Amino acid sequence: MPDLHESSPTAEPAPCAAADSGFAALGLDAALARAAAAAGWARPSAIQALAVPAVLAGRDVLALAPTGTGKTAAFLLPLLQRLLAEPARLAQRPRILRALILAPTRELAAQTAAAAHALAPQLKTLVVVGGVSVNPQMMALRGGAHLVVATPGRLLDLVARHALSLAEVALLVLDEADRLLDLGFGEEIGRVLGLLPGVRQTLMFSATMPDAVAELARRVLNDPAQVQVQVQTPAQASAGTPAIQQRAIVVDSARRTPLLRHLIGAEGWERALVFVATQYASEHVAGKLRQAGVPAAGLHGQLSAGRRSQALADFHARRLTVLVATDLAARGLDVAQMGVVVNHDLPRSAVDYTHRIGRTGRAAAQGVAVSFICADAPGSEAHFRLIEKRQGQRVAREQVPGFEPAALAAPAMPAADPHGGIKGRRKSRKDKLREAAARA
Repeated sequence: MPDLHESSPTAEPAPCAAADSGFAALGLDAALARAAAAAGWARPSAIQALAVPAVLAGRDVLALAPTGTGKTAAFLLPLLQRLLAEPARLAQRPRILRALILAPTRELAAQTAAAAHALAPQLKTLVVVGGVSVNPQMMALRGGAHLVVATPGRLLDLVARHALSLAEVALLVLDEADRLLDLGFGEEIGRVLGLLPGVRQTLMFSATMPDAVAELARRVLNDPAQVQVQVQTPAQASAGTPAIQQRAIVVDSARRTPLLRHLIGAEGWERALVFVATQYASEHVAGKLRQAGVPAAGLHGQLSAGRRSQALADFHARRLTVLVATDLAARGLDVAQMGVVVNHDLPRSAVDYTHRIGRTGRAAAQGVAVSFICADAPGSEAHFRLIEKRQGQRVAREQVPGFEPAALAAPAMPAADPHGGIKGRRKSRKDKLREAAARA
């Protein structure tokens, strides 16, 4: 596959020049452009300026862009316009499914479907995801739908139950394609592709381009328009790329949550998304924050769909100050004016780090990403250095007064004695046994 066309805000190709005139200059219908502005998408970002004309022209598209650069609008706006341009099909009853968006998580699917409904309420848009009862979704599909946003497993379940047909889908979107494959949806995607018409428009949007995504693109895309936007520096935020101030605070493991409470108050954080490694940590940290009077909730895979939806709704509505989440929330979660992201536990990989901190600094806004480095866990510093190396950026280490790590403040250990024991103020049990043996 040839290299993606790479766009940078400092040297934008011709389509981005049209961004100064708004979405209408990219070929978007005036009414839809007004709806986009009302939804907060007043001007195209770099990825939108490159992708929207290609989608409107009927091209397959392979788009690569970091989180927070507006990939959802880049495919959703032209997709809706293409659907609205078929009034005869829209009038059919039952409604014929013409567009399908596959998403990796329930939250991202629901968020995308909500955006589609807000932009084009005259279309029937349905979200079908697992983790909830299938019966209400089957009832909703009885009248058909114009657009379905789905997770792959539940979509195939509904097809097997004859609740919907993919035979007339003209436009397929694979959103967060790398995450779809990371979560093991490769087989399901293959089965979905086998149910779709051979002639269709396919769009793939991804934040990263591992080999598996490149191979999938080779299989499913037909002569695609290939576009890429890379974040270069925070100073380029005005051009539609995130501006994220990264901080790394060294602290002892047991003091991370007290430090988090301190930072929320001392730095006036109105809303923070905190990432942890496990479901237990999500509930534990949220509980400790609530005990300290900080409105907080956990978000993880073991919660019911209803509780997850409620936690997100409360966070969006600012009824919560802190959402403590596993990597369930690292992709697709879009919260306006998300000022702070905290890595309470460091992520497993540099890619996960990029997606986590991408929850802030979205849509050219300023954001802060704070990572806790555990001084009493030697691997923590080494792991963060690897993250720095992969992202090509060094982050200065900080210590917060009152939360200095004990391990770094401890005096040097005394030299070992010739017998291997450590000589401190008190004799060790091993030293006492040696002395007793010598006297025997």
